[in-house]
Amino acid sequence: MMVRALIVDDEALARTRMARLLGADPEIEVCGECRNGREAASFLKSRSVDVVFLDIQMPGENGFDLIETIGVRNMPVTVFVTAHNHYAIQAFKVHALDYLTKPVEEERLTSTVERVKERLESRKGLTELAMRSLLENLDPAKRPSPIYAKRLLLPDGGKTVFLDVDRIEWIEAADYYVCIHSGQKEFLLRESMKDLAITLDPSRFVRIHRSVIVNLEQIREVFREGRGEGTAILKNGRRLRMSQAGWQAVLEASRK
Repeated sequence: MMVRALIVDDEALARTRMARLLGADPEIEVCGECRNGREAASFLKSRSVDVVFLDIQMPGENGFDLIETIGVRNMPVTVFVTAHNHYAIQAFKVHALDYLTKPVEEERLTSTVERVKERLESRKGLTELAMRSLLENLDPAKRPSPIYAKRLLLPDGGKTVFLDVDRIEWIEAADYYVCIHSGQKEFLLRESMKDLAITLDPSRFVRIHRSVIVNLEQIREVFREGRGEGTAILKNGRRLRMSQAGWQAVLEASRK
């Protein structure tokens, strides 16, 4: 990842040295250098910055004044760099990531940069999660496509096997387990029907009864009496109970 860094320090030599140290990391781009809080505020309002290395004691507006101007919530990741260690407690009150004292040691800065990258990755993950949640509550056409299982990992005696979901004929609830039927084989899996159903494509696997999920491709015909429960007959001749809600689910899935 490329990290955009801003250096704010009233000492030209200090800015130059910090830029040189940061430049040793190929993932750090020093996108600007400012002499004071006023210049930094203008820069931050017009440019995108990931991290600011901020001196505290400067002529005019100091580092804390800058944070007050921009706002704690709007500040990039902030690392204070100062010759005065008595500001440390105040620095962390404004959520600074780290506090470096001058002259900054290269090894200490390297450690701080790694923490900056970790913080940015964490923020990125939270942003993506928030965006995904937002999309799921907007237009359904814009929602991320769900990913369904193509194979299940199932216990089979003393071994564990992979079973393609295409080979599943039907699934029934069995106390705290589910029993998966495939040809002449039966597999017991310690999982609830609800949790297993979430992993299966609902356009192919339908819950026709509270205790039965069936592969639509395995249904040969359906018998129904009135509007109540009915029976689904599979290609292998197996007869399965089907509720009114199950019948509606079959109809809905068949239209997709």
